[in-house]
Amino acid sequence: MNARRRAPRGEFVVITGLSGAGRSKAANVLEDLGWFVIDNLPAALLDKVAELVRQPGSAIDRVGLVLGTRDVGELHAGLAHLRDAAERVRVVFLEAPDDVLVRRFEDTRRRHPFEDEGGLVKAIAKERAALEPLKGEADVVVDTGDLNVHQLRERIESLFGSEHAEGGLQTTVMSFGYKHGLPLDVDLVLDCRFLPNPHWVEELRPHTGKDPAVRDYVLRQPEAVDFLDRLDNLLELLLPAYVAEGKSYLTIAMGCTGGHHRSVVMAEEVAALLRLRGFEPRVSHRDIDR
Repeated sequence: MNARRRAPRGEFVVITGLSGAGRSKAANVLEDLGWFVIDNLPAALLDKVAELVRQPGSAIDRVGLVLGTRDVGELHAGLAHLRDAAERVRVVFLEAPDDVLVRRFEDTRRRHPFEDEGGLVKAIAKERAALEPLKGEADVVVDTGDLNVHQLRERIESLFGSEHAEGGLQTTVMSFGYKHGLPLDVDLVLDCRFLPNPHWVEELRPHTGKDPAVRDYVLRQPEAVDFLDRLDNLLELLLPAYVAEGKSYLTIAMGCTGGHHRSVVMAEEVAALLRLRGFEPRVSHRDIDR
């Protein structure tokens, strides 16, 4: 049989994104999870790796690839070939704010791959602009700016460590506080600040949305019940459409002022709605301890 006519085979995770955003650290986590990982692979070799995986008798079926970003056009072409050759390809795009990237490069004393006489800040801006189309095509975008190495490990493990073998749509629901900044690596952001704030109820203020008294207070509000009913109708529309479109990840973020009360309650309720629809969401509360 002609090699080019072999059936697609293998599961690939491609880790790309901004230099300094943690691509190699993410690759280390994949390797610990049992993936066969190749770091700093030239994009031109993507089809060669896919062909090796498709060879008869190959024992390699889960491959993590860390791709540099110097030649964006070559990267796009390589990904297109890989998607034709593999059973499943997911792209993880890592990013971070400019000030974080500058600090990381200064700490390591490494040279940025886009750096020239314009300096580091301009190099970061140039790379960010060049990669914007690739970011738009990624299955998941992870902002590592506020993540330490342990938190990054937890994020990668949540994406690839315990998923079902058949894949499908992986869902995450998170709560956050607007005063701590919007989460950047989410798909849907819903504002819960229209609900009465338990912070102004003295006996509830020290507690969080995980406390039954806070939960009961929030869910006693007619607006909360109506909001959840309408959101459930929206999920009824969106979830099958996302699955049909081949979307791999969906992250829903619920926000309130501080991330302690309303958003925590509502995030838990949204997770319950997802479970009723056959999903197994991961739930996190970003700012609950701040």
